[in-house]
Amino acid sequence: MPKAILTDIEGTTSSISFVKDVLFPYARRALPGFVARRGSEPEVRRWLDVVAAENGGLCDDAMVVEVLQGWIDEDRKHTALKALQGMVWADGYSAADFTAHLYPDAATALPAWHAGGLPLYVYSSGSVPAQRLFFGHSDAGDLTRLFSGWFDTQVGGKREDGSYRRIVESIGVPAVEVVFLSDVVEELDAAREAGLDTVLVDRRQDYPEPRRGDATHGHRRVESFAELSFAATP
Repeated sequence: MPKAILTDIEGTTSSISFVKDVLFPYARRALPGFVARRGSEPEVRRWLDVVAAENGGLCDDAMVVEVLQGWIDEDRKHTALKALQGMVWADGYSAADFTAHLYPDAATALPAWHAGGLPLYVYSSGSVPAQRLFFGHSDAGDLTRLFSGWFDTQVGGKREDGSYRRIVESIGVPAVEVVFLSDVVEELDAAREAGLDTVLVDRRQDYPEPRRGDATHGHRRVESFAELSFAATP
């Protein structure tokens, strides 16, 4: 049995469609106004300048916004984009424009695992502030108290085994005693390379064609958190 659980969000605790059909379009629409209002704030400016520098030194925020919108369309996993999206979504959550989708089985299992003494951690390509907002404004209410730590791509890419080594070093639990839950096989491959236990979450709502046999890359496969039984080890 594990001593800690590390979970992905999109496609694992929550539907891919919520991110694709609600969060991304909202950020795309809201970015121009957000940058116009808050572009001079140091934390916003920091990330706008990163994007500008990486694209030949863009000197016009409108051009930076166009780049960011293009990245949203591409679903690019860029730390600057994720940071800015998180700030935009914070406004949306605060205005109650939406709540974050959470699968009912995840809404049941996460509190149960926490109550059973298992520390829970999140590792997502979305920024840590965006992760906190997500679980703080979920369909099941504010669940942030359940989590002991949060990790995003600043720790490294999700398909790089070094990222998982840094995570387990940070949380202070041997890799073999940490289980990583994700819907992405390549992420699980990297986590397994780093020594973690792994579970492929293969939800029918997100993956209508089941991934079985060789498609699982040898990872344990479930279709719901209800199939997982975890308890903290002494």
